[in-house]
Amino acid sequence: MDFALTDQQQAIRDAVAKICADFDDAYWLRKDREGGFPHDFHKALADAGWLGICVPEAYGGSGLGITEAAIMMRAISESGAGMSGASAVHINVFGLNPVVVFGTEEQRRRMLPPMVEGREKACFAVTEPNTGLNTTQLKTRAVRKGDRYIVNGQKVWISTAQVAHKILLLARTTPLEDVKSPTHGLSLFYTDLDRRKVEIHEIDKMGRKIVDSNELFFADYEIPVEDRIGEEGSGFQYILEGMNPERILIAAEAVGLGKLALSRASDYAKSRIVFNRPIGQNQGIQHPLAKNWVELEAAWLMVMSAAWQYDKGMPCGAAANAAKYLAGEAGFSACEQAVMTHGGFGYAKEYHVERYLREVLIPRIAPVSPQLALSFIAEKVLGLAKSY
Repeated sequence: MDFALTDQQQAIRDAVAKICADFDDAYWLRKDREGGFPHDFHKALADAGWLGICVPEAYGGSGLGITEAAIMMRAISESGAGMSGASAVHINVFGLNPVVVFGTEEQRRRMLPPMVEGREKACFAVTEPNTGLNTTQLKTRAVRKGDRYIVNGQKVWISTAQVAHKILLLARTTPLEDVKSPTHGLSLFYTDLDRRKVEIHEIDKMGRKIVDSNELFFADYEIPVEDRIGEEGSGFQYILEGMNPERILIAAEAVGLGKLALSRASDYAKSRIVFNRPIGQNQGIQHPLAKNWVELEAAWLMVMSAAWQYDKGMPCGAAANAAKYLAGEAGFSACEQAVMTHGGFGYAKEYHVERYLREVLIPRIAPVSPQLALSFIAEKVLGLAKSY
């Protein structure tokens, strides 16, 4: 098991970084202030073929693994784009994996190329206001009537719904009281997002302003049967195909953002002169930054291990959760220390590190909290009783 980058992986990192270099600090500072989806950034990556990095070549993608996708997402975040840039393309990298694995040939040919080419954007709708991460208790219902499903319910924290053309939706097709297991009776759909027929309310939030988060309200929303992925009632098993890759990729993004913050802090510590010496000469500045480097390197090795396990077809739930936990904590610590290293200037937008601190809370909280990641490992690895 060798985690040194291959020539191909190094080329991926360099090529992505080159595209990102066209979107400098001034671009992200302006977008952070004004908001608005970074369509030009999304298009640049799509035109270069990067949105389909994990999609099979038969459908226009590159057919590479989550390992290569993690390298790509770290490069995007580390370039200065942070979570603003990473979140703009995040779902395109892994989100349609259930279609790749469980969709019909007709669905793959219809659904995948438009996403790979950047002609269609997608959003992923699972979370609900009253269920959170307790996915088996979802209340949104999809009732079949002839050749259509009628959907009623609510979703929350749905990213990119303001700009998405498609929605990957998980809804209950069999009432909870009628199934033997709560994981049964949920179905997955990939269908048009018609804003004329679904209410979409944007959530005002503290960071990552350019990638919208939303509440969605469905009232008798119609979905054609041909847009259901796989068998009715098996949707929970299908979305599991995307959960571990999502944890791995968001961990890679957290490492990238942490590395970016650490670089900014180190550069500032070298140039900031106080009491006739650079502040980086003081161990009170050096040691926290050195600790950040150690933690980020350890987290990255866990990311690569988890990605390697996934690409090899091995069970990787524990590794994916461990990577997400370590990267989320290490990234947060590095971004916090970057602000503290800058002192008062760390609070000024022109130095950028305050944006990193706001944005790094995303991979620390989502898609699973640090506490639930630890609970998973306690139960599945250590054999302790389920605590929730």
